[in-house]
Amino acid sequence: MIIGVNTRFLLGSKMEGFGWYTYEVCKRIVESHPEHQFVFFFDRPYLEKFVFAENVTPVVVSPPARHPILFMYWFEIGLKKALKKHKVDLFFSPDGYLSLSSAVPQVSVLHDLSFKHRPKDLPLLARRYLNYFFPRFVHKAKHIITVSQSSKNDIISTYEIPESKVTVAWNGASEAYRVLSIQERESTIRSITSGAPYFVFVGAITPRKNISRLLDAFHLFKSTTDFPHHLVIVGEAQWKNASVADHVHDTSKQFIHFTGHLPLEKLTQVMGSAYALVYVPFFEGFGIPLVEAMKCGIPIISGDRTSLPEVAGNAAIYCNPFETEQIVERMKELAGDANLHQQLSENSLHRSQSFSWDTTAKTVWNVLTEVAAKNKEQS
Repeated sequence: MIIGVNTRFLLGSKMEGFGWYTYEVCKRIVESHPEHQFVFFFDRPYLEKFVFAENVTPVVVSPPARHPILFMYWFEIGLKKALKKHKVDLFFSPDGYLSLSSAVPQVSVLHDLSFKHRPKDLPLLARRYLNYFFPRFVHKAKHIITVSQSSKNDIISTYEIPESKVTVAWNGASEAYRVLSIQERESTIRSITSGAPYFVFVGAITPRKNISRLLDAFHLFKSTTDFPHHLVIVGEAQWKNASVADHVHDTSKQFIHFTGHLPLEKLTQVMGSAYALVYVPFFEGFGIPLVEAMKCGIPIISGDRTSLPEVAGNAAIYCNPFETEQIVERMKELAGDANLHQQLSENSLHRSQSFSWDTTAKTVWNVLTEVAAKNKEQS
């Protein structure tokens, strides 16, 4: 079987969610199934490290597709031709985008419907593209994989498709995340806060991640308590309208640290040395930073909406992400209760065992082979 894969997000630097999903899942599938051929479709020059094995043929389809107009050209003209040229039997798209004009059977990963429920968080052209094309992608796909039961329920109810068309495969997290030694933690903490404990947020800085309210909550936390904790924000703005500068208050800004994007080696140190992860987005299809924190044994303060309770389970204490005071209270509660902190740390490590990229990849592969088999029967 020849399987085509959308690998647009396998990038040499600043790889984010779609890229890591593609990397972790496709590397495992390719290496586990040398009897099949894979064609990786990139939209720009690629790194050899992303050609995971001899059964991978890398193909660059131009031009680079990072704009709605170029999306349409890339998927409907360039990719369509490439799928035919390379005689692809099945196309797998980890970022959910499909070719509507291609007759090749296609399987998509639809991570969440944030663009549907929070369209104003996106630039105008992007939200119009997503809300026009993704309903069509959903109906075009032979099968859809998603990352949580919460997202599955949302997809089914929003697009009125059969439950049997959607399979849930939880995300994992890199094995690089682990419990750090005391020496590693102390060294990292000294380098960031000169020794003070810190709360951490990890993720793209977009409106739905609720960074502005997190900053307001942290300001209230510092102005109403004597706790020494700092706040570390790891990530970069994804859209031009994602500025949070107005919410960095003068009296607390000395305790706030923006790191920008961090390479994996550094990120694991920053996450593993945190006092707690504070992750309170308005909307989330899964929330990989939750699992990354769990693998490090880090307690979590989580929002109580969409998929987050499903993922975090008993590793977190929860708050309404729309209520600043609730976020503040959870910070105070965790900072002031060593027993709670220890219990959540233990719960995090235990719950982390429920998430594995190996399991994700096996589920994805089962879907791909089932779709291929059904298509063969029907042809």
